[in-house]
Amino acid sequence: MGFNVFSIRSAIFAKLIVLKEDRNTPAYQPVIASDKFLSGFKLALSVLNVLLLFNLANFSSDPQRLILLILFAVAHGSQFCGNLPLALQNRKGIGACHVKGTIRFILVTDFLLILANFGLAVSLL
Repeated sequence: MGFNVFSIRSAIFAKLIVLKEDRNTPAYQPVIASDKFLSGFKLALSVLNVLLLFNLANFSSDPQRLILLILFAVAHGSQFCGNLPLALQNRKGIGACHVKGTIRFILVTDFLLILANFGLAVSLL
């Protein structure tokens, strides 16, 4: 999903994160371009997830799985921590973008995946 939103549909995603009144500023086009940059990271993590699903036997030891769970928790945590200030600003009626719809879904999903990955990691200790 992240690769699709950031790379293929980057102009649409930029409309989600940039307020309508700010879309005519010189910074709007670089926002669209930076979305494509972020998509490479999303694609790499997605490919890693798919490879893990079909090759879990190659990661059969608990220490290997622990490393991967921590990696995914940190990846989702970095997304969540980056977007949380925006969500908190929105509650006060300010902020660079509106945290609703797709953005809120991403924020909540990242939080739940942090909990899931850290919870599974702790269970392996």
